[in-house]
Amino acid sequence: MTEAPAALHTQEKGELPERLWSRNFTLLFAARTISVLGDQMLLPTAITVAVLQAGYGVTGVGYALAAHGAPLALFVVLGGVLVDRFTPIRVMVAADIARLIFQGGLAAAFTVGTPDLWLIVTLLALGGTATAAFQPGYVSVIPRTARDVQKANGAIRVTESLMTVLGPAVAGVLIAVSSISLVLVLDAATFGISCACLLAMRLRVSRSVRQSSVRSDLVQGWREFSSHSWLWGVIVIFMLFQATVNGPFLTLGQSLVTLEYGEGTLGFVMAMFGAGSAVGGLVAVRLRPAHPLRAGALALAGTVLCLLAVALQLSVPVIAVSYVVWGAGTAFWLVMFHTAVQTKIPPDVLGRVHAYDVAGSVVMRPAGQMTAGPASVWVGVTPVLFFSSTMVLVTVGLLLAVPAIRNLRRE
Repeated sequence: MTEAPAALHTQEKGELPERLWSRNFTLLFAARTISVLGDQMLLPTAITVAVLQAGYGVTGVGYALAAHGAPLALFVVLGGVLVDRFTPIRVMVAADIARLIFQGGLAAAFTVGTPDLWLIVTLLALGGTATAAFQPGYVSVIPRTARDVQKANGAIRVTESLMTVLGPAVAGVLIAVSSISLVLVLDAATFGISCACLLAMRLRVSRSVRQSSVRSDLVQGWREFSSHSWLWGVIVIFMLFQATVNGPFLTLGQSLVTLEYGEGTLGFVMAMFGAGSAVGGLVAVRLRPAHPLRAGALALAGTVLCLLAVALQLSVPVIAVSYVVWGAGTAFWLVMFHTAVQTKIPPDVLGRVHAYDVAGSVVMRPAGQMTAGPASVWVGVTPVLFFSSTMVLVTVGLLLAVPAIRNLRRE
């Protein structure tokens, strides 16, 4: 491998501003907000409509969504290496430029005609690969811009939640009054705005030369990741959670709501999930438990209410409330966990450690999604959802049973 110098954006704790809304964090917040808005406009609303209008059917939609999502699991670890080697901001800017080009190409393809499915899939896969580079950088730069990392994570979680509600709504309105091409153009433009915000940030750069190969960088990141029993313990448990809870519920639960109550109800309850996530983020800004992962695990237990409400086919208002609880608990857990990672892992390896975290967290979700369908044919949808409900309690119990996770203290 070629040896390359690495610059590392660094700011000592004492040099970080006391207030949260400093220039750098405000620009980072704006960049994250606009890019998430674009993502939520694109996935799954715009891509689903675009592929169906192009005549490729549900199978084509599946290929398109998988093409965008798979690179995250495949390449995020390499993205972590790039972030730690070339600094988060540089990698994020490059990723935004790449996504601007690829999404712009997709918009152009739909503007001039009906593109072939292979072209749609290729452009989405390239955009997904750029996202795999962006994600570790975004997480790594938060503690470099904010002294209060938990409050920063909470604020960003709130805006992400609001964008999950606003993005599909904006896409739906634009598709109804204009065309799918306009949505794709605006999605591409969000990456340009995000890039401009990142370029406007002023982080002090401390330059150091690191003589190492990509392989040695990966090994160093793995050693750091595996040296924290609370960290790899959470990831192993969440692999079980993704395979037995998230994967099946995202497939069967959403399908059951659509079939029993209609597409409008699904949109409504997903909006309630977004609202709940915003509430969870706001609570995480204010509440500072001494043992963050313990508190986060208890909040995550509320997920069981959502699975049971859907499995028992309760009334729409009850299901909506359960989605609020699900969203709030999930958001609170994510803020607690990400804050723990960002405050306890050294900055120079944070990108790689987070990348291992993401790869381990998402790799088992497709397995749960793929097995949910055959399992529901064999035993029925409701029994599978009951099983997933039980597994929520099992995984929360495992999180609380591991001393390194349960007793981890807040910085």
